[in-house]
Amino acid sequence: MLISEFDYELPEELIAQQPLAERDAARMLVLDRGRGSWRDSFFSELPAELDANDLLVVNNTRVFPARLVGERAETGGRVELFLIEEREPLVWAALARPARRLQVGARVTFGAGRLRAEVLAVHTDGRRTVRFECDGEFHALLEELGRTPLPPYIKRDDTSATETSSTDRERYQTIYARARGAIAAPTAGLHFTPRVLASLRARGVQVVEITLHVGYGTFAPVRVEDLSAHEVAPERYEISAAAAIALNEARARGQRIIAVGTTSVRALEAAAGDAGQIKAGARAARLTITPGYRFKVVRALITNFHLPRSSLLVLVAAFAGRDLVLNAYQHAVAARYRFYSYGDCMLIV
Repeated sequence: MLISEFDYELPEELIAQQPLAERDAARMLVLDRGRGSWRDSFFSELPAELDANDLLVVNNTRVFPARLVGERAETGGRVELFLIEEREPLVWAALARPARRLQVGARVTFGAGRLRAEVLAVHTDGRRTVRFECDGEFHALLEELGRTPLPPYIKRDDTSATETSSTDRERYQTIYARARGAIAAPTAGLHFTPRVLASLRARGVQVVEITLHVGYGTFAPVRVEDLSAHEVAPERYEISAAAAIALNEARARGQRIIAVGTTSVRALEAAAGDAGQIKAGARAARLTITPGYRFKVVRALITNFHLPRSSLLVLVAAFAGRDLVLNAYQHAVAARYRFYSYGDCMLIV
Protein backbone atom coordinates (compact mmCIF):
# COMPACT_ATOMS: atom_id res chain seq x y z
CA MET A 1 0.00 0.00 0.00
CA LEU A 2 0.98 3.63 -0.47
CA ILE A 3 1.33 6.19 2.30
CA SER A 4 -0.72 8.60 0.17
CA GLU A 5 -3.70 6.30 0.83
CA PHE A 6 -3.61 7.37 4.48
CA ASP A 7 -4.22 11.07 4.00
CA TYR A 8 -7.11 13.24 5.17
CA GLU A 9 -7.97 16.92 5.47
CA LEU A 10 -7.89 18.47 8.94
CA PRO A 11 -8.72 22.11 9.69
CA GLU A 12 -5.90 23.60 11.74
CA GLU A 13 -8.30 24.82 14.42
CA LEU A 14 -9.09 21.18 15.34
CA ILE A 15 -5.51 20.54 16.46
CA ALA A 16 -5.78 20.69 20.26
CA GLN A 17 -3.35 23.24 21.69
CA GLN A 18 -4.21 22.84 25.37
CA PRO A 19 -5.37 19.93 27.53
CA LEU A 20 -8.94 19.96 28.77
CA ALA A 21 -9.57 21.10 32.33
CA GLU A 22 -10.46 17.50 33.23
CA ARG A 23 -8.57 14.61 31.65
CA ASP A 24 -11.57 12.30 31.33
CA ALA A 25 -13.80 14.98 29.78
CA ALA A 26 -12.43 14.09 26.34
CA ARG A 27 -14.85 12.91 23.70
CA MET A 28 -14.54 9.29 22.63
CA LEU A 29 -15.57 7.86 19.28
CA VAL A 30 -16.55 4.21 19.73
CA LEU A 31 -15.70 2.32 16.56
CA ASP A 32 -17.21 -1.15 16.05
CA ARG A 33 -15.17 -3.15 13.56
CA GLY A 34 -17.69 -5.97 13.30
CA ARG A 35 -20.60 -3.71 12.45
CA GLY A 36 -18.58 -1.17 10.51
CA SER A 37 -20.17 1.64 12.53
CA TRP A 38 -19.36 4.25 15.14
CA ARG A 39 -21.05 6.37 17.78
CA ASP A 40 -20.12 9.37 19.88
CA SER A 41 -19.40 9.08 23.57
CA PHE A 42 -17.08 10.47 26.26
CA PHE A 43 -14.00 8.95 27.84
CA SER A 44 -15.62 9.19 31.27
CA GLU A 45 -18.02 6.49 29.99
CA LEU A 46 -15.21 4.03 29.25
CA PRO A 47 -16.00 1.74 32.23
CA ALA A 48 -19.50 1.16 30.84
CA GLU A 49 -17.98 0.07 27.51
CA LEU A 50 -15.81 -2.67 29.02
CA ASP A 51 -16.68 -6.04 30.54
CA ALA A 52 -15.61 -7.74 33.75
CA ASN A 53 -13.49 -10.25 31.80
CA ASP A 54 -11.49 -7.58 29.97
CA LEU A 55 -7.79 -6.95 30.55
CA LEU A 56 -6.57 -3.41 29.96
CA VAL A 57 -2.89 -2.82 29.15
CA VAL A 58 -1.35 0.60 29.86
CA ASN A 59 2.11 1.93 29.07
CA ASN A 60 3.72 3.35 32.21
CA THR A 61 6.65 5.09 30.51
CA ARG A 62 7.48 8.55 31.83
CA VAL A 63 8.41 11.47 29.59
CA PHE A 64 11.63 13.26 30.50
CA PRO A 65 12.31 16.93 29.58
CA ALA A 66 14.23 16.11 26.41
CA ARG A 67 14.19 19.58 24.85
CA LEU A 68 17.11 21.88 25.68
CA VAL A 69 17.34 25.51 24.60
CA GLY A 70 20.76 27.10 24.87
CA GLU A 71 23.36 29.30 23.22
CA ARG A 72 26.24 28.65 20.87
CA ALA A 73 29.42 29.12 22.84
CA GLU A 74 31.08 30.94 19.92
CA THR A 75 28.35 33.43 19.02
CA GLY A 76 25.63 33.39 21.67
CA GLY A 77 23.05 32.48 19.04
CA ARG A 78 19.98 30.56 20.19
CA VAL A 79 19.99 26.82 19.44
CA GLU A 80 17.89 23.88 20.47
CA LEU A 81 18.73 20.24 21.05
CA PHE A 82 16.03 17.57 21.19
CA LEU A 83 17.52 14.51 22.86
CA ILE A 84 16.48 11.28 21.18
CA GLU A 85 18.54 8.43 22.58
CA GLU A 86 21.37 7.99 25.07
CA ARG A 87 24.14 6.09 23.31
CA GLU A 88 26.47 5.91 26.31
CA PRO A 89 26.85 7.97 29.48
CA LEU A 90 26.71 11.67 28.52
CA VAL A 91 26.64 10.88 24.78
CA TRP A 92 23.29 11.36 23.03
CA ALA A 93 21.72 11.26 19.60
CA ALA A 94 19.84 14.54 19.13
CA LEU A 95 17.99 16.67 16.63
CA ALA A 96 19.27 20.24 16.33
CA ARG A 97 17.64 23.53 15.37
CA PRO A 98 18.86 25.43 13.46
CA ALA A 99 20.79 22.40 12.28
CA ARG A 100 23.11 24.22 9.88
CA ARG A 101 24.74 26.07 12.79
CA LEU A 102 25.69 22.92 14.66
CA GLN A 103 28.44 21.22 12.71
CA VAL A 104 31.16 18.96 14.12
CA GLY A 105 33.03 20.76 16.90
CA ALA A 106 30.26 23.26 17.66
CA ARG A 107 29.69 23.89 21.34
CA VAL A 108 26.47 24.81 23.12
CA THR A 109 25.89 25.96 26.70
CA PHE A 110 22.75 25.67 28.83
CA GLY A 111 21.84 27.11 32.20
CA ALA A 112 24.55 29.77 32.28
CA GLY A 113 27.18 27.19 31.42
CA ARG A 114 26.29 24.57 34.01
CA LEU A 115 25.54 22.16 31.17
CA ARG A 116 27.65 22.06 28.02
CA ALA A 117 27.50 20.05 24.79
CA GLU A 118 29.85 19.46 21.89
CA VAL A 119 28.79 18.06 18.50
CA LEU A 120 30.81 14.92 17.78
CA ALA A 121 29.18 13.84 14.50
CA VAL A 122 26.62 14.93 11.92
CA HIS A 123 24.62 12.13 10.31
CA THR A 124 22.96 11.90 6.90
CA ASP A 125 19.47 11.86 8.42
CA GLY A 126 20.13 15.21 10.14
CA ARG A 127 20.78 13.85 13.61
CA ARG A 128 23.74 14.91 15.70
CA THR A 129 25.80 12.93 18.15
CA VAL A 130 26.61 15.20 21.09
CA ARG A 131 28.69 14.77 24.23
CA PHE A 132 27.74 16.59 27.43
CA GLU A 133 29.79 17.95 30.28
CA CYS A 134 28.10 19.29 33.38
CA ASP A 135 28.53 20.83 36.79
CA GLY A 136 26.59 18.35 38.88
CA GLU A 137 24.52 15.28 38.06
CA PHE A 138 23.41 15.21 34.42
CA HIS A 139 19.86 13.93 34.82
CA ALA A 140 19.15 16.33 37.69
CA LEU A 141 20.30 19.22 35.47
CA LEU A 142 18.17 17.88 32.63
CA GLU A 143 15.11 17.87 34.89
CA GLU A 144 15.86 21.48 35.87
CA LEU A 145 16.84 22.93 32.49
CA GLY A 146 15.00 20.73 30.02
CA ARG A 147 11.57 21.46 28.62
CA THR A 148 8.61 19.21 27.94
CA PRO A 149 9.13 17.72 24.46
CA LEU A 150 5.79 18.75 23.02
CA PRO A 151 5.20 17.89 19.37
CA PRO A 152 5.72 20.77 16.91
CA TYR A 153 2.02 21.18 16.15
CA ILE A 154 1.46 22.33 19.76
CA LYS A 155 2.56 25.96 19.77
CA ARG A 156 4.19 27.49 22.83
CA ASP A 157 5.94 30.79 23.53
CA ASP A 158 9.54 29.91 24.32
CA THR A 159 10.60 33.36 25.42
CA SER A 160 9.86 32.81 29.09
CA ALA A 161 8.76 30.24 31.64
CA THR A 162 4.98 30.41 31.92
CA GLU A 163 2.16 28.77 33.77
CA THR A 164 1.44 26.91 30.55
CA SER A 165 4.84 25.22 30.56
CA SER A 166 4.33 23.98 34.13
CA THR A 167 0.91 22.71 33.11
CA ASP A 168 2.49 20.80 30.23
CA ARG A 169 4.96 19.16 32.62
CA GLU A 170 2.04 17.64 34.50
CA ARG A 171 -0.52 17.10 31.74
CA TYR A 172 1.82 15.70 29.06
CA GLN A 173 2.27 12.73 31.37
CA THR A 174 -0.08 9.89 32.27
CA ILE A 175 -1.16 9.63 35.89
CA TYR A 176 0.49 6.19 36.07
CA ALA A 177 3.81 7.25 34.47
CA ARG A 178 6.67 5.63 36.39
CA ALA A 179 9.48 4.39 34.16
CA ARG A 180 11.49 7.39 32.96
CA GLY A 181 12.68 7.20 29.37
CA ALA A 182 10.18 8.50 26.79
CA ILE A 183 10.62 11.51 24.53
CA ALA A 184 6.89 11.66 23.77
CA ALA A 185 3.83 10.75 25.78
CA PRO A 186 1.73 7.65 25.09
CA THR A 187 -1.12 10.04 24.47
CA ALA A 188 -4.08 7.63 24.62
CA GLY A 189 -3.27 7.25 28.31
CA LEU A 190 -3.51 10.97 29.03
CA HIS A 191 -7.29 10.68 29.47
CA PHE A 192 -7.19 8.33 32.46
CA THR A 193 -8.02 9.64 35.93
CA PRO A 194 -8.04 7.91 39.32
CA ARG A 195 -11.84 7.88 39.12
CA VAL A 196 -11.90 6.09 35.76
CA LEU A 197 -9.32 3.54 36.87
CA ALA A 198 -11.21 2.89 40.11
CA SER A 199 -14.46 2.44 38.16
CA LEU A 200 -12.79 -0.01 35.79
CA ARG A 201 -11.39 -2.09 38.63
CA ALA A 202 -14.72 -2.00 40.46
CA ARG A 203 -16.32 -3.38 37.31
CA GLY A 204 -13.85 -6.26 37.34
CA VAL A 205 -11.54 -5.07 34.59
CA GLN A 206 -7.93 -6.14 35.17
CA VAL A 207 -5.32 -3.42 34.58
CA VAL A 208 -1.77 -4.47 33.65
CA GLU A 209 1.21 -2.15 33.22
CA ILE A 210 3.97 -2.60 30.65
CA THR A 211 6.65 -0.18 29.48
CA LEU A 212 7.58 1.04 26.03
CA HIS A 213 9.79 4.11 25.95
CA VAL A 214 8.34 6.20 23.15
CA GLY A 215 11.19 7.15 20.85
CA TYR A 216 11.74 9.04 17.64
CA GLY A 217 10.47 6.09 15.62
CA THR A 218 6.92 6.60 16.87
CA PHE A 219 6.52 10.04 15.34
CA ALA A 220 9.21 10.14 12.63
CA PRO A 221 7.63 10.96 9.25
CA VAL A 222 7.15 8.21 6.70
CA ARG A 223 9.64 9.20 3.98
CA VAL A 224 8.76 6.55 1.39
CA GLU A 225 5.66 6.19 -0.77
CA ASP A 226 5.54 2.38 -0.69
CA LEU A 227 4.79 1.24 2.87
CA SER A 228 6.58 -2.06 2.29
CA ALA A 229 9.82 -0.05 2.29
CA HIS A 230 9.09 1.72 5.61
CA GLU A 231 10.46 0.57 8.95
CA VAL A 232 9.61 2.12 12.30
CA ALA A 233 12.80 2.60 14.31
CA PRO A 234 13.29 0.24 17.29
CA GLU A 235 11.98 1.29 20.69
CA ARG A 236 12.89 -0.18 24.08
CA TYR A 237 10.18 -2.05 25.96
CA GLU A 238 9.89 -4.18 29.07
CA ILE A 239 7.23 -6.62 30.22
CA SER A 240 7.52 -7.99 33.74
CA ALA A 241 7.12 -11.68 34.52
CA ALA A 242 3.90 -10.92 36.43
CA ALA A 243 2.48 -8.96 33.48
CA ALA A 244 3.40 -11.73 31.04
CA ILE A 245 1.69 -14.33 33.21
CA ALA A 246 -1.48 -12.22 33.49
CA LEU A 247 -1.56 -11.60 29.74
CA ASN A 248 -0.97 -15.23 28.78
CA GLU A 249 -3.55 -16.48 31.25
CA ALA A 250 -6.10 -13.97 29.96
CA ARG A 251 -5.42 -14.97 26.38
CA ALA A 252 -5.75 -18.68 27.26
CA ARG A 253 -9.13 -17.98 28.87
CA GLY A 254 -10.33 -16.06 25.81
CA GLN A 255 -10.48 -12.74 27.62
CA ARG A 256 -10.37 -9.56 25.58
CA ILE A 257 -7.02 -7.77 25.78
CA ILE A 258 -7.40 -4.02 25.26
CA ALA A 259 -4.31 -1.96 24.50
CA VAL A 260 -4.17 1.65 25.61
CA GLY A 261 -2.32 3.35 22.78
CA THR A 262 -0.37 2.26 19.73
CA THR A 263 2.76 2.01 21.87
CA SER A 264 1.16 -0.72 23.98
CA VAL A 265 0.13 -2.48 20.77
CA ARG A 266 3.67 -2.43 19.45
CA ALA A 267 5.15 -3.78 22.68
CA LEU A 268 2.56 -6.54 23.06
CA GLU A 269 2.74 -7.70 19.47
CA ALA A 270 6.55 -7.52 19.46
CA ALA A 271 6.68 -9.63 22.64
CA ALA A 272 4.34 -12.31 21.28
CA GLY A 273 5.77 -15.41 19.66
CA ASP A 274 4.18 -17.07 16.66
CA ALA A 275 1.62 -18.67 18.96
CA GLY A 276 0.85 -15.35 20.65
CA GLN A 277 2.58 -16.16 23.95
CA ILE A 278 3.94 -13.03 25.62
CA LYS A 279 7.61 -13.26 26.59
CA ALA A 280 8.72 -11.38 29.68
CA GLY A 281 11.87 -9.29 29.58
CA ALA A 282 13.43 -6.11 28.24
CA ARG A 283 13.98 -5.94 24.49
CA ALA A 284 13.77 -3.66 21.46
CA ALA A 285 10.49 -3.58 19.54
CA ARG A 286 11.44 -3.77 15.87
CA LEU A 287 7.94 -4.39 14.57
CA THR A 288 6.37 -2.27 11.82
CA ILE A 289 2.62 -2.84 11.62
CA THR A 290 0.91 -2.20 8.28
CA PRO A 291 -2.35 -3.47 6.73
CA GLY A 292 -2.24 -7.23 6.37
CA TYR A 293 -0.56 -7.76 9.73
CA ARG A 294 -2.17 -10.52 11.81
CA PHE A 295 -2.68 -9.33 15.38
CA LYS A 296 -1.84 -12.06 17.89
CA VAL A 297 -2.70 -10.41 21.21
CA VAL A 298 -4.64 -7.16 20.96
CA ARG A 299 -8.40 -7.40 20.45
CA ALA A 300 -9.46 -3.82 21.21
CA LEU A 301 -7.66 -0.48 21.20
CA ILE A 302 -7.93 2.95 22.80
CA THR A 303 -6.11 5.52 20.70
CA ASN A 304 -6.01 9.23 19.95
CA PHE A 305 -6.48 10.70 16.47
CA HIS A 306 -3.23 10.63 14.51
CA LEU A 307 -1.54 12.74 11.86
CA PRO A 308 -2.19 12.07 8.16
CA ARG A 309 0.40 9.86 6.47
CA SER A 310 1.81 8.73 9.82
CA SER A 311 2.92 5.25 10.85
CA LEU A 312 0.49 5.49 13.79
CA LEU A 313 -2.50 6.05 11.49
CA VAL A 314 -1.28 3.13 9.38
CA LEU A 315 -1.17 0.90 12.49
CA VAL A 316 -4.72 1.87 13.47
CA ALA A 317 -5.88 1.19 9.90
CA ALA A 318 -4.19 -2.21 10.03
CA PHE A 319 -6.21 -2.97 13.16
CA ALA A 320 -9.61 -1.64 12.10
CA GLY A 321 -9.48 -1.35 8.31
CA ARG A 322 -8.37 1.63 6.27
CA ASP A 323 -11.75 2.64 4.86
CA LEU A 324 -13.58 2.34 8.18
CA VAL A 325 -10.90 4.34 10.00
CA LEU A 326 -10.73 7.14 7.42
CA ASN A 327 -14.54 7.36 7.28
CA ALA A 328 -14.61 7.60 11.08
CA TYR A 329 -11.97 10.34 10.90
CA GLN A 330 -14.17 12.23 8.43
CA HIS A 331 -17.02 12.02 10.95
CA ALA A 332 -14.71 13.21 13.73
CA VAL A 333 -13.69 16.23 11.65
CA ALA A 334 -17.32 17.06 10.84
CA ALA A 335 -18.30 16.63 14.51
CA ARG A 336 -15.46 18.94 15.58
CA TYR A 337 -13.48 16.45 17.63
CA ARG A 338 -10.13 17.68 18.95
CA PHE A 339 -7.13 16.02 17.29
CA TYR A 340 -3.65 14.78 18.17
CA SER A 341 -1.81 14.63 21.50
CA TYR A 342 -4.08 16.82 23.65
CA GLY A 343 -7.15 15.85 21.65
CA ASP A 344 -10.00 13.36 21.90
CA CYS A 345 -9.81 9.61 21.42
CA MET A 346 -11.29 6.47 19.91
CA LEU A 347 -12.24 3.12 21.41
CA ILE A 348 -11.98 0.47 18.70
CA VAL A 349 -13.72 -2.82 19.49
